[in-house]
Amino acid sequence: MDPRTRTLLEVNINDILLAFGWQGVAALRWLMRRLARRPALRFAREMRMFDEAVEASGITAAARSLLARYVQDVQVHGVERIPREGPVLLLSNHPGMTDTLALFASIPRADLLVLAAERPFLRALPAASRSLIFIPDEQEKRLAAMRRAVTHLRAGGALLTFPAGEIEPDPAVLPGAVKALGCWSGSSIAFLRIVPDSVVVPLIVSGVLARQAQRNPLTLLRRRRMDRERLAAMLQVLVHTLVPSAWRARVRVDAARPFTGRELLARGEGARDAITEAVARLLRLRERA
Repeated sequence: MDPRTRTLLEVNINDILLAFGWQGVAALRWLMRRLARRPALRFAREMRMFDEAVEASGITAAARSLLARYVQDVQVHGVERIPREGPVLLLSNHPGMTDTLALFASIPRADLLVLAAERPFLRALPAASRSLIFIPDEQEKRLAAMRRAVTHLRAGGALLTFPAGEIEPDPAVLPGAVKALGCWSGSSIAFLRIVPDSVVVPLIVSGVLARQAQRNPLTLLRRRRMDRERLAAMLQVLVHTLVPSAWRARVRVDAARPFTGRELLARGEGARDAITEAVARLLRLRERA
């Protein structure tokens, strides 16, 4: 087994253990490592092939190809609102699963970069990682990432960020998901003041979590809502890996009406107000959907 596949395999198994909450129980950890090895290895090889496809044909084409295996379809609404050139700041919710793939496949910008938490799994995908700006856990190292984001916007690039900073509920499956948008952080787009000509486009992704996964009795192994959602997502990945035709979700990407940072500055408003404005536009969009 090549080193990259081995790394992806180990990360996958550890993620499965964390999803079940068994990482601290030796006997269960031993059992799960043996039960999960087959699907985890299949998924690792799939991700290795995905990264090779990114290298060969670009991340948009590779994302569309991988999505075809994992979801029934991706419905896209309003992406004509995203400018084809010039600085664009895209703000999206983050229900996990295939949301980033759906966004790469849907956003009509070849220069799209994504602000992403630094994770070993992503680092093991060198071709795909070139489309990511990693945000380190260490506060002092984050300035370099923010400078790169600002430089990209100043050069007229497109930048995608997830203002929640963590996985959120899926609006198509879980109650209260849309209201959770109100917890978005303004700090994630503080650089909007530095590049005020950026066009801000709020996005909302839904339908990434299959109802069969969310309602699976195994999710009751976890007590906290977030842990149950994480386990449901992991179950969906495991089922897809073994039976690709099962639990195929219908993903939807919606783009709300854009605005510019300069509009906010003219009103004496800042990053927190940009989040408020973005969320308000997404709520109106959901009401009309």
